[in-house]
Amino acid sequence: MTERFTETLKQASEPAWTKAVEHRFVTELLAGSISDEVMASYLVQDHRFLDSFLTLLGAAIATADSFDARLRFGRFVGMVSGEENTYFLRAFDALGVTQAQREAIPDAAPTKGFQAIMREAAETRSYAAALSVLNVAEWLYLDWASRAPRPLPDNFVHAEWVTLHDNPDFRDFVAFLRSELDRVGPSEAEVSRDFFLRAVSLELAFFDVAYEAAE
Repeated sequence: MTERFTETLKQASEPAWTKAVEHRFVTELLAGSISDEVMASYLVQDHRFLDSFLTLLGAAIATADSFDARLRFGRFVGMVSGEENTYFLRAFDALGVTQAQREAIPDAAPTKGFQAIMREAAETRSYAAALSVLNVAEWLYLDWASRAPRPLPDNFVHAEWVTLHDNPDFRDFVAFLRSELDRVGPSEAEVSRDFFLRAVSLELAFFDVAYEAAE
């Protein structure tokens, strides 16, 4: 049986993919032992590229080649704009991060990188390029979140970040993203590989920088 295109991309990204899903940040988050300073640093930066992420999702809607795909992306946009954004705001309150503090903190290098690659993929008007970045952003998170032991940590800031990335709807969405890239990616293999590998490297750097900023 021929290996799935998305699986070949994941294998090509090693060892960065495994280093990301087994990162100290992930281990401490799943154990509920991550410090408030590191979690706050991470969430402030993660929230910074929500705008670029919505731009990327909009590009996926615009370039998708079926109505069903557009509906799937549209539903996900609603979740990101609603449930996920609300989580960020509740988490900032719980961690004591004020609006003024959030505005004063500069973008970290990986944050700028993510903003850039999401907008770059959107501007290509290539469905495969958009899917390649989206697959990393969502599939890699499902990979680490699905490894969480039960019960989840008591702190909602930790537990809800896990469940946002490991629930039936999210698993179905990742399966959809993979099937779409499996379908259209081979015809733009080099473009897909380029965006996928760069996005994985940014994910790893993003986890690293949360500790650097907190320290």
